[in-house]
Amino acid sequence: MSDALRIAGETIGSRLWLGSSLYPSPQVMSEALQAAQPGFVTLSLRRQSAAQVQQQQQPDSHWSLLQSYVRDSGARLLPNTAGCYTAREAILLAQMARELFATDWIKLEVIGDDYSLQPHPLQLVEAARELIAQGFKVLPYCTDDLVLCRTLLELGCPAVMPWAAPIGTGKGLLNPWQLQTLRERLPDAVLVIDAGLGKPSQAMAALEMGFDAVLLNTAVARAQQPVAMAAAFRQAVDGGRQAYRAGLMCEQQQASPSTPVLGLPFWHQEGVL
Repeated sequence: MSDALRIAGETIGSRLWLGSSLYPSPQVMSEALQAAQPGFVTLSLRRQSAAQVQQQQQPDSHWSLLQSYVRDSGARLLPNTAGCYTAREAILLAQMARELFATDWIKLEVIGDDYSLQPHPLQLVEAARELIAQGFKVLPYCTDDLVLCRTLLELGCPAVMPWAAPIGTGKGLLNPWQLQTLRERLPDAVLVIDAGLGKPSQAMAALEMGFDAVLLNTAVARAQQPVAMAAAFRQAVDGGRQAYRAGLMCEQQQASPSTPVLGLPFWHQEGVL
């Protein structure tokens, strides 16, 4: 049976999504993307000087290599509104990103706290409502709050992206109970873990839990060997999804023998002594 990931009527080629910042060099970024084969590649729209814009046109620049990868691989660009603190800022940046990158996809970020980089729920909902009305395919970065996620889905977001932990911390799935609750209470929604993952095992755990994809950046970009780490995350995501589809065994409180007692000496059999 097909296990394609579909969002907003489109098929996404991979359940691993990767950011394009923080790498030691543009070449390392390009090689990490090749190793990960992500379905989406995120990028930020920044204000740049004329000299910086000209530099980005060089064949070995960050933007040129990113364009080449997207063109050749079929991955999708996912511009984000990183650095925005109000709905108005996020809406303006999303409009600029659509014009520059020629895509309706947007990763919506509206930060409410400088220390944890926690999303601002009220501003996030306001921005999502307006951007959806303007025809954007909004993928909101949010907390694992059930009511917030459900509200964003009801507004028309084709997926929601709750955090596992604060951005860049690498702490992994800090609240697995709440994340599992999201999966159980929103069974038909596309749920993507965004932010806080630090190890391939954490990505595998998210996919085993039933999440549809994971988005990460720092865990690969800041690894000692980013290209090798990108490949490790790809394998972990594939393995986690396969395990989820295979059906994980239920946890039990008591030991259960995997070897039958038939044929064992009578004193080893339960209830004899």
